[in-house]
Amino acid sequence: MSSPTLLNKQNAAAPVAQDADVHSALKFITCGSVDDGKSTLIGRLLVDTKAVLQDHLAGVQRQGETDLALLTDGLSAEREQGITIDVAYRYFSTENRKFIIGDAPGHEQYTRNMVTAASSADAAVVLVDATKLDWQNAALPLLVQTRRHSLLLKLLRVSSIVFAVNKLDAVADAALAFKNIQSALNEFARSAGIAVTAVVPLSALKGWNVVDAAPDAHWCGYQGPTLLQILEALPVTGPDRDVAFTFPVQWVEKFSASSDTSQGRRVFWGRVATGQVVPGQTVTIMPSGQTATVAKVLNHVRQATSVASGHSAGIVLDREVDVSRGDWLLTEPAEGPELPRLREISTTLAWMDDEPLVAGRVYWALHGHRWVKAKIKRIVHRLNINTLAEEDASQLEPNAIGHVEIALQEPLLALPYAQSRVLGALILVDTATHKTSAALMLN
Repeated sequence: MSSPTLLNKQNAAAPVAQDADVHSALKFITCGSVDDGKSTLIGRLLVDTKAVLQDHLAGVQRQGETDLALLTDGLSAEREQGITIDVAYRYFSTENRKFIIGDAPGHEQYTRNMVTAASSADAAVVLVDATKLDWQNAALPLLVQTRRHSLLLKLLRVSSIVFAVNKLDAVADAALAFKNIQSALNEFARSAGIAVTAVVPLSALKGWNVVDAAPDAHWCGYQGPTLLQILEALPVTGPDRDVAFTFPVQWVEKFSASSDTSQGRRVFWGRVATGQVVPGQTVTIMPSGQTATVAKVLNHVRQATSVASGHSAGIVLDREVDVSRGDWLLTEPAEGPELPRLREISTTLAWMDDEPLVAGRVYWALHGHRWVKAKIKRIVHRLNINTLAEEDASQLEPNAIGHVEIALQEPLLALPYAQSRVLGALILVDTATHKTSAALMLN
């Protein structure tokens, strides 16, 4: 299997850890600006890995040519307008690995859809259209949406970020274009603190450096692996196992008294957020503060076993206690302070509502499966997408990123997002329209 460490020095690839899990299915998204070729790239991956049936391929023929983008643009509005609106997931596999791809929209108004897809991704391929840039300029500026999506990927802890410079077949000097664009990407990433796994030149339309290498082995002065070879070697995002056991209750199941699996007690189902649950553990129920002992742990097929973070579990307690959807089960750390319960939080916020965010407004906050009221105390600053400077702001416009302080109606079990993707993430929902207004990462 090829590794990103094979990339030449020009690409400044980040090495993959030797113990990284490169055998599990990789979930990645494509993102970037409008019409950078994201849907076409996924179509090329599907076609060249033989993941598309002939009748499906025949259905995306337009005037004798195959429109690869139509393999992912499934909504009628997408096909009519020629744009991606919602996230489309596709699946394919090679001899080395299985993949789940999310095709995220590039339009600014659909940034919320991109954030949703990126929050659970192991990796991201950021498309950059060479034909939209002043590629002859050594100090060329990047498109705003390319910068915005890259910053969001960093905030959302997407562990592997690959920049794919697309449409190099359509420029007069592909080598010069790739050199200048790669330099601009690396400079932006350095300024923003983004760890770049690789920068690869390609043509999604012609299939160069996607699955198969370009016809010219020295095309663009690049001799590294293809995009698929890079993806095959990327690690999946590891579960949060260094934190004590926490478990958001999603569903409460009542069994009959004759049930063998639950001894007649209720089973609390959900996905283990952090740590591991085993029979015999003492757990605290939040917010009630009651304690109980884990009598049995069921996995997703109802077999009795222990379950680690990232996997679904059913938990049976040794006695009947008041537990409902939205409650948390947790084990306090054996050493050090207990897990924090916070009523005031400092967050990095990606604002996705059509109306600006202002201090004083009240929203619903969703944390795990628990809903609480949240009041915007203060907008500390807004991040300037172009200069990366933190600017004073009294409001946040749609698709802005900023630092915001929030007061909660009741305490939540929370950790910084850098420490736990689950405990450190919330969303804000408008109390009147029920629209998702923001994605929050705890600082």
